[in-house]
Amino acid sequence: MIQTHVETMREYLLGLQQRITSAISEIDGKAFLSDAWEKPPGEPLQGNGITQILEGGTVFERAGCGFSHVSGSRLPPSATQHRPELAGAPFEALGVSLVFHPRNPYVPTVHMNVRMITAQPADGAEAVSWFGGGMDLTPYYAFEEDAVHFHRTCAQALEPFGSDKYPRFKAWCDEYFYLKHRDEQRGIGGVFYDDFSELGFDGGFAMTRAVGDAFLHAYLPIVRRRMDTPYTERERQFQLYRRGRYVEFNLVWDRGTHFGLQSGGRSESILLSMPPLVRWAYNERPQPGSPEYRLIHEFLVRRDWL
Repeated sequence: MIQTHVETMREYLLGLQQRITSAISEIDGKAFLSDAWEKPPGEPLQGNGITQILEGGTVFERAGCGFSHVSGSRLPPSATQHRPELAGAPFEALGVSLVFHPRNPYVPTVHMNVRMITAQPADGAEAVSWFGGGMDLTPYYAFEEDAVHFHRTCAQALEPFGSDKYPRFKAWCDEYFYLKHRDEQRGIGGVFYDDFSELGFDGGFAMTRAVGDAFLHAYLPIVRRRMDTPYTERERQFQLYRRGRYVEFNLVWDRGTHFGLQSGGRSESILLSMPPLVRWAYNERPQPGSPEYRLIHEFLVRRDWL
């Protein structure tokens, strides 16, 4: 039964990856490079995947979308924080993760991830599967209609699985994508869930599939609306500065990055979320009343976008 679940999830994820990269290529005009990889038996982590990457495009400066299916003899600590009974258990993990960094500062960066982990408890009990995922938006300039559209699409995707899911996962997203060392939100959020098993395999898979399928509906209308907006070097420099926050979160706080690195995953694929260009400036503060000030102090706060 567990192997059937794994195969069902794998088939869905491979199709999702292809649908998303095809749609992004159509908008950008440049094809993704497809890099199939394999980790052979005998390594701490074994399995295979496909990393698809678009760099130097017209619309996207860097867009990475990776599929991975790996197994290991011991779950890493980042995966057992909430399941201590599974510490050291053998596991399989499958997922699609993407981060798209646009060229135009008026187009927001986006992240999406859907995944499943299956583990076999050491005491021989029945194998356990749980799901995680979500999507979140990181704008560089504030547009209310974009934030509302993104959140409304997330809410509609989750509605069939209970009226509690969107508000619960929205709050979880706000809490998760938070830079504690900066006391800042990474972006305007979206939805996020982890260690999710309460609906069983069928319900968890259906909900995760709904989230994955909603991604293009949530993001592409925003891209089309903003991709041709004129901008100057000022907006570009602010975009690069705010990308620094993205890097800080991914390296310091992100559990997915930690899981991949702790379990011996493929570094090049794990770090596909990194932007191609970024800058840091000591104690830089935007001028009060400026669009940059508004983004940080009025937009990147926890709000009810619906």
